[in-house]
Amino acid sequence: MQDLLGQPIEDVEEPSRELTVEEALAIAIQLHQDDRLGEAEAVYGQILAVAPEHPRALHYAGVLAHQLGHEEAAIALIEKSLSLVPDLPDWHNNLGIVLQERGLLDEAIRAYHRAIELDAAHTNAYSNLGVLLRATGQPEEAEAAYRTAIRLDPEHIHAYTNLGVLLNGLKRSDEAVVCFCKVITLRPKHREARRLLALAHCRLGEIEKAVRIFEEWLGEEPDDPIAQHMLSACTGRDMPRRASDGFVARTFDSFAASFESKLEKLFYRAPALVGAMLDDAGLERSKSLDVLDAGCGTGLCGPLVAPYARRLAGVDLSAGMLAQAKEKEIYDDLLQAELTGYLREHPAAFDIIVSADTLVYFGALEEVLTAAASALRAGGVLVFTLERAVGDAPEDVRLELHGRYTHAEAYVDRLLRAVGLTPEIAYAELRMESGVPVAGLVVRARKPSSAGAG
Repeated sequence: MQDLLGQPIEDVEEPSRELTVEEALAIAIQLHQDDRLGEAEAVYGQILAVAPEHPRALHYAGVLAHQLGHEEAAIALIEKSLSLVPDLPDWHNNLGIVLQERGLLDEAIRAYHRAIELDAAHTNAYSNLGVLLRATGQPEEAEAAYRTAIRLDPEHIHAYTNLGVLLNGLKRSDEAVVCFCKVITLRPKHREARRLLALAHCRLGEIEKAVRIFEEWLGEEPDDPIAQHMLSACTGRDMPRRASDGFVARTFDSFAASFESKLEKLFYRAPALVGAMLDDAGLERSKSLDVLDAGCGTGLCGPLVAPYARRLAGVDLSAGMLAQAKEKEIYDDLLQAELTGYLREHPAAFDIIVSADTLVYFGALEEVLTAAASALRAGGVLVFTLERAVGDAPEDVRLELHGRYTHAEAYVDRLLRAVGLTPEIAYAELRMESGVPVAGLVVRARKPSSAGAG
């Protein structure tokens, strides 16, 4: 997210006289920049109550509405500001960001193009445009946009990073390595660039170079959970039974804040697949059941399971993801907790448990599936997705180079039966990754009605 808020201002002392609109706006912007969002929202509201056509107040109130997850209000406010002052390129870039978040990609592309028409050197607009062009299947145009941003600003870290991701997806990993190396040159401790550079080396078969990156990283930060986990993925040594809490929380807090990552959900099918498998379970959409979204993330499964729910709970390790789930106003309860422990603490508490793309961060599934079975009531249903291990004789569990686990169908079937659940397993493509479909398992498992209910 680039250019959403304007230039820094000087600290404003508390006045002893009535404020002018401009002085009030300066205070609102300072509060906004200090992340005192509730206070900033109140001051913007007071300004617009007395000056409803004030362009800057409208615009920055729209930016704030976006940050608070109120996208429709954000679009309306920013568009109104642009109707009053139509020739500010930064404002069109901001509109593009908000439209992008709302999924209005064609409109967002037009907004970025308008910013560039007004300022042919608007590097952030070019970089943001590249993200959308990539997401809409225009890789050549995306590459051109990123390279223009880099030509205009040879130290534009976001453009180098996004270009590297694009090139890696196009199987031009040698060029991707150059991009990520540039990011690390500009910002030597850039964690994401280090991880992406190592993955690019893996794609080139240069595993030893990837290992060296993670070993050097751990030499500087011995407890870093990303480096620890990815070193195990590269070497196959000391494979953890599941990704650590630190790895999951860091990964998904970053995901929650990243537009590039958010756009991946345009190709992301796991929640819809979970919803369809649940719909086929023969349960009534009567809002009479207790439902758990296990690893709820930003809440993509919430609208799909809400018709079944008397009470809908969500649990996740990432505070950033839970904050976005809360904005959807679908869940009755949201809790930051480790999943297996939470399930163990809630025996016979749920009629439905769903989990989309969460158990891919668990290797050995024995503990979490045992806990899930205990958390289901008699006749309850568990629906979840996994990434499928492929090959003639796949291992039960494998930690892949991207840091997630794949699981063999026979292993999953065997475990579910061992914990007293009756499974049905289907194959599906979960999403696209680097232009290749991700093979998945969509699993529905039912607890016998004859089991003792809690």
